[in-house]
Amino acid sequence: MTYIYLALAILLEIIGTSLLKASQGFSKLALGIAALLTLCACFLIFSQVLKGINLGVAYAIWSGVGIVVTTILGIYLWKESTNLMTLFGIALILVGVVIVNLYGSGH
Repeated sequence: MTYIYLALAILLEIIGTSLLKASQGFSKLALGIAALLTLCACFLIFSQVLKGINLGVAYAIWSGVGIVVTTILGIYLWKESTNLMTLFGIALILVGVVIVNLYGSGH
């Protein structure tokens, strides 16, 4: 169940970040408020995740997956540019998440 909560926290973080971008610096107030509420829900759920998963492992998964998916959404939804070094950096993040999961504390 803990990993389901983690997945939900990741999803809410991605939605919240996307809403934050869509709010255009809070010039679209409703989207900005929706972003804040979504991110608050994300942190509340993530706090529950930390009851069952070590902080380092949980944060590595949460932030790593969030970074990768948010970057992909930025490219496709917001037409943000990317380059080979950006993609290489994302690959390194993914490798780091895998290493933390395989060999991190608690394993």
